[in-house]
Amino acid sequence: TAYEITYGDWSSDVCSSDLVSVPSTALSGAQKAVVGSYVQSASSVLGGADAGNYSLTPPTTAAGRNIPTEPWPKRPIKFVVGFGPGGANDIVARIVADGVSKQLGQSVIVENKPGAGSVLGADFVAKSTPDGYTFFVSAGGIITNPMIKKTMPYKEGDLVPVALLAVSPSIIVVPADSNIKTLKDFVAKAKEPKGVYFSTAGTGSTPHFVAEMLKVNAGGKYEIIPYKSGSEAKVAVISNQVDATSESSAVTIPQIQGGKLRAIASTWNKRIESLPNVPTMKEEGYPEVFIGHWAGLFAPRGTPNEILDKMNRAIDQALKSNEVHKRLVPQGIEPMPGTRASFTAFLVDEKNRLAPIVKRAQMKED
Repeated sequence: TAYEITYGDWSSDVCSSDLVSVPSTALSGAQKAVVGSYVQSASSVLGGADAGNYSLTPPTTAAGRNIPTEPWPKRPIKFVVGFGPGGANDIVARIVADGVSKQLGQSVIVENKPGAGSVLGADFVAKSTPDGYTFFVSAGGIITNPMIKKTMPYKEGDLVPVALLAVSPSIIVVPADSNIKTLKDFVAKAKEPKGVYFSTAGTGSTPHFVAEMLKVNAGGKYEIIPYKSGSEAKVAVISNQVDATSESSAVTIPQIQGGKLRAIASTWNKRIESLPNVPTMKEEGYPEVFIGHWAGLFAPRGTPNEILDKMNRAIDQALKSNEVHKRLVPQGIEPMPGTRASFTAFLVDEKNRLAPIVKRAQMKED
C-alpha cells in the first residue's frame, strides 16, 4: 500500500512529501521501522531534517495528491525559464528539453517568462497545477532571491527540486585591449586607490557574488556597477565602460574567441574544455572564489512523486547522451546528471555557502 510521508524540506520550515510503500498486512509493526529508516536517510540529504518529525497518511482515493491518475506524459510538457532568450539558462533549457523529449517520446516546449530576477517565472510555476506538465528551469536566484528580496509571491517550499541540469562556469573577463593580462594584474589594480569598476547583472546575481568573494579573499576596492542583465554587463566591459565582469562561459566564450574579451580566470573547480589555457581561481590561489551559473529543474509542490522520478531519470539519461554532451560542452557548459537526492544536497550546500556572503555584503533588492 502506498502511504504519503511528510518531512522537513531543504527550504527550511516547509515540508515535502514522498510515497513510501508499507505492506498492508504488517503496517502496525513495520510502520516505524520502514518509515523511520526512510526519513533517517532523507535527513542526511536534507541537511539536518528531524528524522522523528514525520507523519504517515494513507491516501483515501486514487486522486490523492501524490498518486498519478493516468499514464504520464500524455501531452506536451512545458519548461518555463525565468530569463529572456539567449542566456545561459535558456540555452541549457532548450538543449535539455530536446534530450528529454527523445527520452519520454513527448514534446517539451520552452517558454520564457523573464522578470524580477526570475521570480515571475518561478511564481507562475509554483502556482501551476501540479500535474507534471509545467516545470521551472531555475538559476541560483531560487536560493538567493528569498535572502535579498523583502517579499516573495510564493514560499520556498512551493517548488520541489527535480534535477540539476548543468553548470556554466563564470569567467572573469576584461576588455581585450586592457592592460590587465592576468589575475595577478587584476588584483594589483583592485588594490590601487581607485580600485576597479566591476559590472554585474544586478544585486544577487552570480557576478555580484564573484565581486564580493574577491573583496574578501583577494582584497582591494571593487566599485560594483549593476546592469539589468548579464549581456548588458558584458557589453559594458567590451566598450571599456568598466574594468571587468564575471559572466557565464556560455555567454562570454564567443567574445573571448572573437578577440573582444580577455579571460583571466574561471570560478569553477576545473578548467573549461573549450578554454584550456584559462586557469581556475583555485589554481591562482583563491579556492574560496568558487561559483557557477547553474540550471536546475523544479516542479510545483504536490506533483506526483512517480512523475518527479520519471522526469529525473529522463534528464539523467539525456545529460549522459553524446548528443547533449556535444551541444553543451563546446559552449563551456558542464552537464550534471544525478539523482533528486544529489540535487537536494547541492541546494543545501549552496544555501549554506551563499547566505553568509549575502549577510556580509548586506545585499538588498535594487
